[in-house]
Amino acid sequence: MEFRIDSDVLTDAVAWAARVLPARSPMPVLGGLLLEAADGRLRVSGLDHEASARVEVEADTDVEGRALVLGRRLLDICKVLPRSLTELSVEGARLSVASGDARFGLSLLPLDDYPAPPALPEVRGLVDGRAFAAAVGQVAVAAGRDDSLPVLTGIRMALDGTTMTLAATDRYRYAVRTLEWKPEGDGGEPADVVVPARRLTEIARSLAGAGPARLALDGGSIGFESDGLRTTTRLLDGRLPRHDKLFALGDHALAATDRIPLTEAVKRVAVVAEGDGPVQLTFTPTSIHLQAGYEDDVASQHLPATLTGPDTLTVAFNPGYLLDALTTLDTPKVHFHLLGPGQRALLTDGPAPTHRHLLMSVKPLA
Repeated sequence: MEFRIDSDVLTDAVAWAARVLPARSPMPVLGGLLLEAADGRLRVSGLDHEASARVEVEADTDVEGRALVLGRRLLDICKVLPRSLTELSVEGARLSVASGDARFGLSLLPLDDYPAPPALPEVRGLVDGRAFAAAVGQVAVAAGRDDSLPVLTGIRMALDGTTMTLAATDRYRYAVRTLEWKPEGDGGEPADVVVPARRLTEIARSLAGAGPARLALDGGSIGFESDGLRTTTRLLDGRLPRHDKLFALGDHALAATDRIPLTEAVKRVAVVAEGDGPVQLTFTPTSIHLQAGYEDDVASQHLPATLTGPDTLTVAFNPGYLLDALTTLDTPKVHFHLLGPGQRALLTDGPAPTHRHLLMSVKPLA
């Protein structure tokens, strides 16, 4: 095998494929990246027992062939390569990497021991990569981090007709985002699965600039393919708690204010909140008063707002959770649907929301 490729292109391809490599594995070959050069293309592939990644890029191939090398070692080399044309070739039992005046050698791993990559599941349809990446980012903040409850570390993906619903919860907040997608063939059949949030976030970021992406799904895995990128990941067992009843607030107050000024104000007053000390929001028909802190260490700020329902309403939130909700909304105004102190509160991006974020309010300041 022998080929030439721009160092930046090589580094990006290796970095993308290496993200699925396991930190530790009883099978050393799973720490490898498979390089395949043929027909003016380089394919870089990586996998573990839960996920796979493959990327194809252009390269000048003089001699076709395949090589398996330690992925993280290759990535470390790529990160320090001079920015120039890089030549890679198999020389005996090693891969030679040459760029400018720099030369590296990497031991080859046995190809015969490398498992076959999983096939892409059945393609169900197309989703816009940029819109999908934005939607995943908006709900991923609410996914759990506790591996003892694996299903809560996932993002629910429900497909119903042309609507995709993404949702995540860690039991303290619940984020839901809907977006359009384009089913193809039999892809319009409903589906409801849970995807590891960390994996789905990485995939979504890589698809953000790739245009339409093919979404593939079966009973045990999900896959995406777009513009030379292909990736699969295993689904999580179980189901997230349904959000329908939680989001049905019944009779409630409605408040609205400009989102960015409120976000900055929460950051400002929260500097005096100790630990997870709350930020208190008092709404009136014309304003919102923010307050945080206790005794002499306090901060406050007023902002314009509207309130429909009671003459005044006070709620308080964990400032970190509130900021997560505010920063993932992407509209000029934020709408608060409020039941009262210590009860559920729903933040939305408008009267007909596509993004909803449920928070539990906490005890207001004394």
